[in-house]
Amino acid sequence: MALCYLWRMVYQVIGTMSGSSMDGLDLVFVALEENAGQWKYEILHADCMAFDDEWKQCLPQLTHLSGRDLLRAHTRFGHWMGEQINQFISRHQLEHKVHFIASHGHTVFHEPTHQLSFQLGDGASIAAITQLPVISDLRNMDVALGGQGAPIVPIGEKLLWPQYAYFLNLGGIANISIHQAHEIIAFDVCAANRVLNLLANEAGLDFDTDGNLAATGSLNQELLNILNDLPYYQKPAPKSLANEWGTDVVYPLIQSAKLSSADACYTYCKHIAHALAEALHTAAPGTLFVSGGGAHHLFLMQCIREALQAKQIEVMAAEKELIDSKEALVMALMGALRWREEVNVLAQTSGASRNSVGGALWMGQD
Repeated sequence: MALCYLWRMVYQVIGTMSGSSMDGLDLVFVALEENAGQWKYEILHADCMAFDDEWKQCLPQLTHLSGRDLLRAHTRFGHWMGEQINQFISRHQLEHKVHFIASHGHTVFHEPTHQLSFQLGDGASIAAITQLPVISDLRNMDVALGGQGAPIVPIGEKLLWPQYAYFLNLGGIANISIHQAHEIIAFDVCAANRVLNLLANEAGLDFDTDGNLAATGSLNQELLNILNDLPYYQKPAPKSLANEWGTDVVYPLIQSAKLSSADACYTYCKHIAHALAEALHTAAPGTLFVSGGGAHHLFLMQCIREALQAKQIEVMAAEKELIDSKEALVMALMGALRWREEVNVLAQTSGASRNSVGGALWMGQD
């Protein structure tokens, strides 16, 4: 389904992303244009639909549910997502304008060593509620082929922003993509917003606005050394992190240091910056294009700039709308590629045995 203008194809897609930072469901309505293999995009509308109290309490506990209760949550969250998408369509008067929906869902389990990655949000339920075609389960084919199922965003970076060499997404987990010549290296760097938000919660905040709390803190060198020496950082790419690595491994280490919230936030920002500098230790001078909610964290961005200054890597934040919606936008592009039955996950970034066309298609109407 697309609009064709003398071989120029335009897809009007809603992309969704529910990230591990737990800030809500990101929705973007985008026009994607393909012309002779070249892709362009225009973000027409973008919103973040906040989780209600039920989902704020439920989502962090999903890993502890029985199989039956998890599947019930899967369908319930799919119906909730469909309702949010319908509200989004109504608010922006998008009736009869949306070709299809590309849904990432909310990651619950990510265990690529067991060829498992599970995203909550049943695609069939979304299709039933919206009566639109839905493409979901975008990571599963790659994982079945022995890949990490992450990062999957580099295909979007390659096609939509070919002018940049380095990309950093500061979401619940920080991940990086390095585009050099015909090679792309991409991997998860460390836990980011998921941990920073937990530390802000200790101070009675939902999140650390502009990094104001972290900026008042001081460095704890002992904790920084412990964090920097975690074994994950010695593993070669491709590699990826599950959400619980931040909550079950990193966060308890920070708690054991018994620091003030400000000192813990300050030290963890320095750790993220150090981990990123190590990830780019062989990188040539260039521009690092930063998106994700952490790009709003001014103190973290300052730490990253200082850590990369000696490497002559310029740190450039995306424009505000793109900071918040880049991943949902790339999900929309991946959906369009899936619709065209073209590669939408790259083996060179995930470690799979081959490139793949990932995603299950659910038809909302006959």
